[in-house]
Amino acid sequence: MAFEPGQAVVVTDEKLLATYGRAFRKIGKSVVVVPLGADIHGGHVELIRAAKSLLGSYVVVTFSGEEVPEVFAREKVDVVFHGELATTVRVDSGVEPLEDPELTQKEVARILAAINATHATDVVLGEKDFEVLVATQYAVSGLRMECKLHSVPTVRTPDGLALSNRNVLVAVDKREAALALSAALTAGAHAAEHGKAKVIETARGVFEAAGVTPAYLELRDLAMREAPEEGDARLLAAVDLDGVRLTDNVGLPLGVGFKHVEA
Repeated sequence: MAFEPGQAVVVTDEKLLATYGRAFRKIGKSVVVVPLGADIHGGHVELIRAAKSLLGSYVVVTFSGEEVPEVFAREKVDVVFHGELATTVRVDSGVEPLEDPELTQKEVARILAAINATHATDVVLGEKDFEVLVATQYAVSGLRMECKLHSVPTVRTPDGLALSNRNVLVAVDKREAALALSAALTAGAHAAEHGKAKVIETARGVFEAAGVTPAYLELRDLAMREAPEEGDARLLAAVDLDGVRLTDNVGLPLGVGFKHVEA
């Protein structure tokens, strides 16, 4: 049967997956990979839509859940690799993560495996796991991989909670505490024009008012290094709620403030 774009063709064999990737590139098409895990939510759908928006490309999704979701066909994904792209490799790209370094290194290796297995020219990742995003960019650049990384803003519920596989595990009675995470980051970001100390003070005040102690609350630059006194930065935080680790982050213009940013 001839290949038809947008039909979410399911592949379970890595050799066949590589064949598709090479064939797409041979006819001058870009190959955009969206490396997913075993679950899917609205944030992942936005990654797929961002990938589909890249003109002249075929979109390949890697997915390791039990059953292939119908949403891949609805979103007109071209190829779905269903299975694990197993690797025992860990990739230390030099980024100092706030989360478990081993888990970050493992996740970066999983993404690189997806890029190589699909012969991808582009990869789409979410800003929700910002340090993984940065670590992957370092790895792709450091290894001279001919692959462009595209980032997609975090997708949130109407009350501000970031969509993630972990957040759905939060108990109902911990929902308000969970919301303190995004509220603190938002408040801190709006204090950006007053400098680093004020950003941290403002965010910490929201946590304290909610009775929540963050596992960390940090300002970094866009490469996960020390934040500048003025310029683009990232405010990152995490909270632990009954064994569920929630992480989130927002971008902000330090020392400038949003109202002074030119359109």
